Amino acid sequence: MSKTSVAYIVSATTLVVAVWLGVSIGSVQIPISTLWNAGTDATATNILWKIRMPRVILAGLVGASLAIAGAAFQGLLKNPLADPYTLGVSSGASVGAVMTLFFSISIPMFGIYTLPLFSMIGAALTMFLVLGFARLVDRALKMETIILTGIIFGSFLGSVLSLMIALTGEELRQIIGWLLGSVSMRGWNYITMILPFVVIGSIMLWLSRRELNAMLFGEERAHHLGVNVKRRKWMILIGGSILTGSAVAVSGTIGFVGLVVPHMTRLLWGADHRHLLTLSFLNGASLLIICDLIARTIIAPTELPVGVITAFIGAPVFALIFYKQRRKGAM
Repeated sequence: MSKTSVAYIVSATTLVVAVWLGVSIGSVQIPISTLWNAGTDATATNILWKIRMPRVILAGLVGASLAIAGAAFQGLLKNPLADPYTLGVSSGASVGAVMTLFFSISIPMFGIYTLPLFSMIGAALTMFLVLGFARLVDRALKMETIILTGIIFGSFLGSVLSLMIALTGEELRQIIGWLLGSVSMRGWNYITMILPFVVIGSIMLWLSRRELNAMLFGEERAHHLGVNVKRRKWMILIGGSILTGSAVAVSGTIGFVGLVVPHMTRLLWGADHRHLLTLSFLNGASLLIICDLIARTIIAPTELPVGVITAFIGAPVFALIFYKQRRKGAM
């Protein structure tokens, strides 16, 4: 059996186990047989299908979106520290979403998709501004320049969010709770909200998998191999922004998933984007389902925002990657 086959089997099995744990464990223990046994207790069935299952599926979709977007950004920028959070893209998506909530914006023709639409616009604008400013500062677009630019824009957008929170009245609790990152008390309508964008964004990135491999050797080499570099760049940036914006719209800001998952997947199974994108998608879903399970059980009956758990995991990994990159550059 090839290494790639093992990678898919392990990742898929991990996701199945994560879903099983996510729907079974909680304040009420629910046996997995409830999924197909119609004669089980009505209360357990309601908890499973109205609370646990949509929460687990939503966590999986958000984690998968952030992970595959992170993998694509890292491949495009040839930078293991690139992800929607460190590049400031999540902050841009947050500003777009909070503005929608703050001003109660609703476009009739888009309905429930108004929120993810504005979130995606915020994500895309931030991505282009970060890369544009970084190019002005450093034509070579070095790793440190991009990350520092992302931090600058993230800080500025954080102040915009703080201003809107300070001006908010009765929506304050909703906005603050949303900003901390959570998939709690989201129903099936949130899955309906994010699912089309997950499909569209993932397909856009998956169709660019071979081009991402070519661009690892440099844009000029990729051009000689027949890659339309400019068009593919736009496709990857837009696809990543769609995924990030839709994820932030339904769950708030959840950091480091797009950093940790692609990095660990690349270390374990290799850097071939033909498989890295799909494996990151599966592993991102598993990670956020498990993190959400920890968030709602570690100090039960109180729930922690899942963004707190991902930050506890992601911040040390970010520091380790940064340390290794600086050591490598110094040698």
